[in-house]
Amino acid sequence: MALTKLAFRPGINREGTNYSNEGGWFDGNYIRFTYGYPERIGGWEKAGSTPFAGNVRFLHDFTTLASENLLFMGSEKKIYLEDSGALYDITPIRSTVSLPTDPISTTGGAGSGVITVTTSAAHGAQIGDYVTLSGLTAVDGLTTGDLNQELIILSTPTTTTFTADTGGSATSGAVSGGGASGQAAFQISVGLNSTILGPGWGAGTWGRFTWGSGAGSLAGQTLRLWFADDFGEDLICNIADGAIYYWDATGTTSSRAVLLSSLSGASDVPTIARKVLVSEVDRHVLAFGCNAVGSADQDPLLIRWSSQESATDWTPTATNTAGDLRLSQGSEIMTAVRTSRQILVWTDHTLHSVQFTGAPYVFGTALLADNVRIAGPNVAISVNDLVFWMGQENFYVYDGRISPLPCTVRDYVFNDINPQQSFKFHAGSLASQTEIWWYYCSSGSSEINRYVVYNYGQQIWYYGTLSRTAWNDRASGQRSYPQSASTDYYLYNHERGLDDGSTSPVSAVPAYIQSADFDIGDGDHFMLISRIIPDLSFSGSTDSTPAVTMTMQSRDFNGKQVTQTVSGSVEESSSDIYTNQVFLRARGRSMSFKVSNADTGVNWRLGTPRLDARPDGRR
Repeated sequence: MALTKLAFRPGINREGTNYSNEGGWFDGNYIRFTYGYPERIGGWEKAGSTPFAGNVRFLHDFTTLASENLLFMGSEKKIYLEDSGALYDITPIRSTVSLPTDPISTTGGAGSGVITVTTSAAHGAQIGDYVTLSGLTAVDGLTTGDLNQELIILSTPTTTTFTADTGGSATSGAVSGGGASGQAAFQISVGLNSTILGPGWGAGTWGRFTWGSGAGSLAGQTLRLWFADDFGEDLICNIADGAIYYWDATGTTSSRAVLLSSLSGASDVPTIARKVLVSEVDRHVLAFGCNAVGSADQDPLLIRWSSQESATDWTPTATNTAGDLRLSQGSEIMTAVRTSRQILVWTDHTLHSVQFTGAPYVFGTALLADNVRIAGPNVAISVNDLVFWMGQENFYVYDGRISPLPCTVRDYVFNDINPQQSFKFHAGSLASQTEIWWYYCSSGSSEINRYVVYNYGQQIWYYGTLSRTAWNDRASGQRSYPQSASTDYYLYNHERGLDDGSTSPVSAVPAYIQSADFDIGDGDHFMLISRIIPDLSFSGSTDSTPAVTMTMQSRDFNGKQVTQTVSGSVEESSSDIYTNQVFLRARGRSMSFKVSNADTGVNWRLGTPRLDARPDGRR
């Protein structure tokens, strides 16, 4: 019988059964499509050797006037600036407290580095907070280096005492000392790494919003999220439903961020906000879901903005452009995304447009749609003035009007998802590949472990498994690679090399793609496959003899278990010269075709392989 070409439609399709998708791809991992043909994605390497504290869930890069390209990183424990692989801790200081004479007690016993610290005033700290001690003298075998450093608070026995482990070794473990010049600088308290469900509506932040409902089954306390934007060369950031901070680039990279309200000339700065953004063209700072002027209470639908070209002047007067507006519909603002023409603002069930109008109102708003829901605060992204987002049951795009994206993996994603941790979900772009990536938690996971990709250039979908908590594309032009934060507390450069750089030594990225079942004559006959004529490229591989495995799986009836699995290896001997043919013997009513790699240094792109297949009887 003549050879049969295997030409499958690009993209993965899980909307239907395996057999009903004949002629398409049904499953895969770590793959993408280029010009309609599948290939494996690039690898990743660590961007630096220093781990960060906590899970970073927001990344934002910006450039100073000194041409330093910095990356803001916000976790539940700290905020950092990353510069060429180095991490600089800019976490704000909440308070600095003087210590009384001899405030250190080595109460942990001989050989222990645990100390009890007494403060001269209430410290307001909690377990897990960071404190930096200074001005202390050595005591009981603990050196000044052991004592005068950043420590993590282990316990808070009283309002004026706390314990910490210095990492040193006390001689007796029962001595007091430390001198008379000690100070304790307490960083802002750490937040949660996961949402904790509560019993009632509104029991915590974001408590009024739930997945697919109008009331608060998702009540309780929510994980900490940071947002950030650049104001010129400086940085403005805030904790979701918390205070707004400012980092000034005229200081050193390691200078800490401070409360925006503490800056000279600050006037009526919001004390609480869900999110801050900078309106780039007109240079206003906008706070979404914030407190009104003269009030300490958060209004979840209020939007305020500073005077033009000022981050500190928020008092509306006849001589400035500071002001506010309140959205007309919705219960609370969920998030906001800036485009070149407007800012899109989602509430729990509406979508609004906020645009700069100039005097006298400065900003105006328009309701774009009702009954629009978004999965979380970080799942919307603007690319080329198109805004894509993950809803609670589908994916959407706004291009002047709202449209659901035809999605061939919709059921696969939304039938296996953990909505209780939806505030961990996030979107990122890979502009070089015309891709939007959404990272999310599967139903059995409380942490990010999966991704789904929409290729808007080819209008196709694919997916995979990867744990990434935040993403930053190289859109600024200053970063050489797209970057992500991982649950192993390292920053990674993506599309860098071919392998998984999170292990030592590096390990393979086990990419594969598998077709839907296909048959001969609608399955009236069994088929016998005796060989595969490969068609693929190993271009870019670093292995001297890169190889993939081609596998045929057979079934006798739709939906039944696989009856036979037969594999063969395709190996390159020199540039684009590889195994001529793979001999195997596979028999069944329907077949599926799979390509996979298991070794490091292997890059592959599949073309149009051919099968030597013939009818082989009716049973």
